Amino acid sequence: MCFILNPIDTVENISPEDFKKNYLDPRRPLVIKGLTKSWPAREKWTPEYLKQVVGNKVVPLYDNSKADPSKPINSRASEMPFDEYIDLIRSQPTELRIFFFNIFKQAPQLLDDIVLPKDLMGGFLESMPAMFFGGSNSVTFLHYDIDLPHIFHTHFGGRKHVILFENKWKRRLYCIPNATYALEDYDVLNPDVKKFPALDGVEGIEVFLEHGDTLFMPTGYWHWMKYIDGSYSLSLRAWDASLTRKAASVYNLAVKGGVDSALKMLFKERYAKFREELAIKWANKELAEGKPF
Repeated sequence: MCFILNPIDTVENISPEDFKKNYLDPRRPLVIKGLTKSWPAREKWTPEYLKQVVGNKVVPLYDNSKADPSKPINSRASEMPFDEYIDLIRSQPTELRIFFFNIFKQAPQLLDDIVLPKDLMGGFLESMPAMFFGGSNSVTFLHYDIDLPHIFHTHFGGRKHVILFENKWKRRLYCIPNATYALEDYDVLNPDVKKFPALDGVEGIEVFLEHGDTLFMPTGYWHWMKYIDGSYSLSLRAWDASLTRKAASVYNLAVKGGVDSALKMLFKERYAKFREELAIKWANKELAEGKPF
C-alpha cells in the first residue's frame, strides 16, 4: 500500500481532562472501547430487536458504484423494507448499505438506550443521531463530513475497517473541487500509484472496530469505511467550540452543498469531467511542491 498507515490510539476509558488535552484540542482520533459499557444498546440492539422496533419501513439503499454525474451526491441505488434488509446483510455479502438513517424517528424508544458522552465534551446535536448499516463488501467512499462536526462513531454487531486522514492531505487525496469527497477512481485499499502518484506517502490512521467500540473522529477528518461483517453503527455529532469552524461549516453547506449540486445538475458530465481534471491538477501540484509540509 502506498499510504503510510499508523495504528490508532486505543483506551478502555478516558478522563475528560485527558480527552480534552490529548485528543479534542489537538484533534487526534481515538478509540474508546469502554464508552458504551453502561449503554443498554450494547446488549439490546440485536438485529432481531431492531427488526422488531423498525419493522417493514422502506429504506433507501446505496452501493459501491461511482456517483452518477447527472444526479446529486448520495443518490439511492435501490430500496427495501428494513426488516428484509437486515435479513439480507446477515445472510450474505452485499454492497448495499443504509446511509444516515434517523432510526429514532421510527423508534424513539431507542434514544433511551444510549448516553451522549457529555462528560467528555459539549456541543452535541441531540436532534441528529444517525445510524449506518452495511453488508460485508459494502464501502463508504472516502470523504469528510460537510458540516465539520466532531463524531463519536460506535459500531455494533460485527467488524468494520476504517482508514482516516487528516484534512491537510485533502488535495493529495484528489479532493473534488467544491466537494468534500475524493476522486472515486482509485481503490483506497490498493491504489494505483503510477496512475495517482500524489497518494504515495500520504499519512493516515488505520483501525478495525469491533462490537461496542467508539471511534472519535475530530472535525474535518477524512474517512473511508468497509464493513467486514454485516453490521451497523451509530454516529453522534457535536460542534467544535471554534467560531471559525462553525463559520466553515456554514460555508460548506451553502457552497459545497447547494452551489455544487446546482452546477452538477445543470452541466452534468461536463462539470464532472472538469472537476476531476482539476482534482488531478491540484494533487500533482501539491506533490511537486512537497505539500503538506
